[in-house]
Amino acid sequence: MTDKGFSMLEEVFSSDLCYLMAMSHIVLANNQVTSRFIEKNYDMPVNAWSTLYAVTYFPGILAKDVQILFPRPQNSISRAIKLLENRCLIKREVDNNDTRAKQLFPTTEGVALLSEIKNKVVRRQEEVFGALTDLERKTFLSLCRKIINSGALNDSSALEVF
Repeated sequence: MTDKGFSMLEEVFSSDLCYLMAMSHIVLANNQVTSRFIEKNYDMPVNAWSTLYAVTYFPGILAKDVQILFPRPQNSISRAIKLLENRCLIKREVDNNDTRAKQLFPTTEGVALLSEIKNKVVRRQEEVFGALTDLERKTFLSLCRKIINSGALNDSSALEVF
């Protein structure tokens, strides 16, 4: 990054919007790198790999519950599910308790692909968080959990959009 870039970031991170700007910068910069990698190497949008992650980690998850882990528009998740189904990476099965609900399960191919992607993304995580000590990483995660659990991310009285 150039001196000008560092200077601009320092100014923004010292502004009255410093916390949101810092969080946005980290998320957007990482998404940019991760999205390019996933699209180039696996010919899928990043929301498809994250959906595959959710389905593999929580076999039987419902499509609507993927949003709990990855807050994205439902239509983006639906397109990701369709793509993953078409590539035989996941399958839908009718829920025994609610015949209207379709549970999502990974296929053997889906599990193998996720394992390949995950190994690379774990290395990416080490790149990003390598600047932090173990204690700082734990503190960061603890603070993230606190913000997420507050409910403030998914609702707003300051920004009346919902």
